[in-house]
Amino acid sequence: MDIKYNLKSASERRTEPFMPEGDVGFGKLRTDHMFLMDYRDGQWCDPRIVPYGPFEMAPGAMSLHYGQSIFEGAKAFMHEDGEIYTFRLNKNAERMNRSADIVCIPNIDEAMQLKGINALIDVDRLWFPQQEGACLYIRPFIFATEDRLSVSPSQQYTFCVMLSPSGAYYASGVNNGIRLLISTQFHRAVSGGTGASKASGNYAASLRAGKAAAEHGASQVLYLDSTNTQIEEAGAMNHFHILKDGTVIIPTFTDTILKSITSQSIMELAEMLGCEVRQETVMLDKFIADIESGEIIEAGGFGTAAVVSPVSSYIFEDGRVITVGDGKVGPHIQRIYKLFTELQKGHVAAPQGWVKQVERVAP
Repeated sequence: MDIKYNLKSASERRTEPFMPEGDVGFGKLRTDHMFLMDYRDGQWCDPRIVPYGPFEMAPGAMSLHYGQSIFEGAKAFMHEDGEIYTFRLNKNAERMNRSADIVCIPNIDEAMQLKGINALIDVDRLWFPQQEGACLYIRPFIFATEDRLSVSPSQQYTFCVMLSPSGAYYASGVNNGIRLLISTQFHRAVSGGTGASKASGNYAASLRAGKAAAEHGASQVLYLDSTNTQIEEAGAMNHFHILKDGTVIIPTFTDTILKSITSQSIMELAEMLGCEVRQETVMLDKFIADIESGEIIEAGGFGTAAVVSPVSSYIFEDGRVITVGDGKVGPHIQRIYKLFTELQKGHVAAPQGWVKQVERVAP
């Protein structure tokens, strides 16, 4: 795959390292360029890096009408050697193709995805924010572009990658927990649907539930299955809880749960963490009883943006509240967060293949 470079002129693009004076926030900023590739005539073609800017798109583009679009989220980090490294980016490429299968979008060769993303990071590497805990947030996405109004898979698509220089999600560490609304009214997904994909429509459908959670003083919804008996996800994160013996429990992946790369990584890091990490079906009644008895001492969500979001309490739709442990962020979550972020930053040696240096090949 030969990438075409149509870059901004030297006078228009960043020429010095990005040294922000304050917190740059998460996902707000953009770099100078984006990577694009098109699907037409049955193949992906025309890979290119161009200035970041608006798309030219037909009003009848099928993604606008039928929501045929998917996305991913990953991070790259600067290590002490001054080089930028991606973290488990191959897992994002794999999951992009799983999502594509679910919503009938043509797969993109994983090596092709990785080459395009790395080339873009290389071009805009001066945009890496020079502050503690910062990252380049990577957002690859695919959307249908064919101008047609019949309900069927599009024959044309665009693959785009954009970068967002972002600060630490927790500027001062993991210090406070959130509250989740246990809702029997809202459901993220049902079996046979798109719940296991990062389909854009899944997130649009979650907005109403998020609004209801806010009305109950909660940050997000703890989603249950369609029978309201099993725990599935915590907002846009995989849910987890920790038993008093230190065992980490993650709900078993099904076709209604997105397979979090962070969750998969935590399972693979069990030996380094010094604890058991396992998946099982989590029944709501037992979960509540185990919190109340003290068998469950910590809980939270795993995801790319925050790594770990501790949950201090749950609120029911009738206003009843149950608190996890003493309501504070516990030592197990602190240890998980510390190890994971140290691996990302290169302070601790990661398992083979998890961390890849972004090569300097841009013109």
